[in-house]
Amino acid sequence: MPTTQQLEDFTQQVRRDIVRMVHAVDSGHPGGSLGCAEFLTCLYQEIMDYSTNFSMDGKNEDLFFLSNGHISPVYYSVLARSGFFPVAELATFRKLNSRLQGHPTTHEHLPGVRIASGSLGQGMSVAIGAAQTKKLNNDAKMVYSLHGDGELQEGQIWEAVMYAAAKKVDNLIATVDVNEKQIDGATDEVLPMGSLKAKFEAFGWDVVQIEEGNNIEAILTGIAEAKSRTGNGKPVCVLLRTEMGNGVDFMMHTHAWHGKAPNDEQLEEALAQNPETLGDY
Repeated sequence: MPTTQQLEDFTQQVRRDIVRMVHAVDSGHPGGSLGCAEFLTCLYQEIMDYSTNFSMDGKNEDLFFLSNGHISPVYYSVLARSGFFPVAELATFRKLNSRLQGHPTTHEHLPGVRIASGSLGQGMSVAIGAAQTKKLNNDAKMVYSLHGDGELQEGQIWEAVMYAAAKKVDNLIATVDVNEKQIDGATDEVLPMGSLKAKFEAFGWDVVQIEEGNNIEAILTGIAEAKSRTGNGKPVCVLLRTEMGNGVDFMMHTHAWHGKAPNDEQLEEALAQNPETLGDY
């Protein structure tokens, strides 16, 4: 079991990977990736029970589905550093014929990736289907998913949310990255969604709120609470309040870095704020 310091060191190296990957090809989505670095670190280093001997069926192991696939840099970094594929492969991000495309794909057969998630709004449906499959197979393991708050503006999300409650899909923990920002600005300015807690509860879900979504201990405590509420006839939603661009000061408190790569000078500034801990690729 890793210590909090080890999880923080892992997260810091992931942040370095993110900014280096995006800078190298002058393309990608660093803001949301940085905001979810702590969460995915906790998920893969502490919370989930899985095998790096990857199989698509995922029998008898916890499953994770990334729905907001544009934050692929953090996903690829955490997968590589958790042992799914060589860390050196991060250097191929978004290059021709790479397995590490800008949005995760399945036809490249990248270990750890079970769905293509370029179009927003679909991951909830997939996660629900996987959770139902586990129930049919008497598989007691959990299904986790991650969604952007801007993604919740997609109608398919709410169809799926309604279905999960109706079918009592209570082996699912769906986490929403509540950073209140999307590519065009603040979510409340683009399309206000009101209280997400009230919405999910009205649709029949149990809701856990993690107010410090970039704090390792708060994440571990919050997900443990969410997991304790599973198996009671309701799907569980975790509202994870994060800061887009977390860990790189000039990328924080703005939506500008949703899909923008740092230049050479900005890269050096970002790396200086996140010294190497586990070795660069």
